[in-house]
Amino acid sequence: MTDPHVPVLLGEVVAALAPAPGETMVDATFGAGGYSRALLDAGVAVVAFDRDPDAVATGAALAAVEPRFRIVHADFSRLDGAGPVEGVTMDIGVSSMQLDQAERGFSFQADGPLDMRMSQDGSSAADFVNEADEGEIADVLYQYGEERQSRRVARAIVAARPLTRTAELAAVVRRALGHKPHDKKDPATRTFQAIRIHVNRELDELGQGLAAAERALKPGGRLAVVTFHSLEDRLVKRFLRERSGAEPSGSRHLPQGPAARAPTFAGVGRAVRAGEAEVSRNPRARSATLRTATRTEAAAWHGAALQQGRVA
Repeated sequence: MTDPHVPVLLGEVVAALAPAPGETMVDATFGAGGYSRALLDAGVAVVAFDRDPDAVATGAALAAVEPRFRIVHADFSRLDGAGPVEGVTMDIGVSSMQLDQAERGFSFQADGPLDMRMSQDGSSAADFVNEADEGEIADVLYQYGEERQSRRVARAIVAARPLTRTAELAAVVRRALGHKPHDKKDPATRTFQAIRIHVNRELDELGQGLAAAERALKPGGRLAVVTFHSLEDRLVKRFLRERSGAEPSGSRHLPQGPAARAPTFAGVGRAVRAGEAEVSRNPRARSATLRTATRTEAAAWHGAALQQGRVA
């Protein structure tokens, strides 16, 4: 049986971070703590971030027995408050633990409330599908789910309101798209991805988190980012190309930076994907992509000085 909590590309992430005793590193997305524990085993101190109260509770239990570990209940876009550090790792997107809990509403594999909030606070997926107008729903499905028939799905969602359960929403999407039981991929997948990304502002958070890592890392510090779908990976790739001087700056999620500024990252590695052995052990690894880079001595593009205020 596959362990749902196995961190993806763990060996490759640790190798890219090259932890050495006495260093401090940030695990920007603590989750079940797989990356943090591996870094602690390598002798470094770890500051971990997570916005999910369940993950923070797991981290608090670890902090109670490990003096080199600290957990911060916050979005990882605030990770620069832990700097300066020698390494930052990010495992982007929804965690296996969140997907496995039907009551969190991230998956349609088991019926649950239509929630999807990583922070367990604020507006839920149900609030969005029941209150947004048809045009906004269609735009979200197209932009974040790359759903080519987004308008058809949005019309079906509006017609079926109110929707409060994951099974209800999945059924609406399947009817709208003519789903057949033998189809290889459930068409509801794209809609659930899109709504989840929108509710949690995931791409905006990723863009801000990458900029925060740029501010937090010392010269020579290492960055390792694992993504699980093309929208995330394109954003990370674009950021590293811009910050290494390989591409002009500016995008929707990455604020415009002066083209004349010196590159803040070097040694940008090729995309790394899981091998067959890992995928066989952990199917979630199939869609994972790791990108890495090393911080230069140049000032961060958004604020020349590292913020000195620390997060609580």
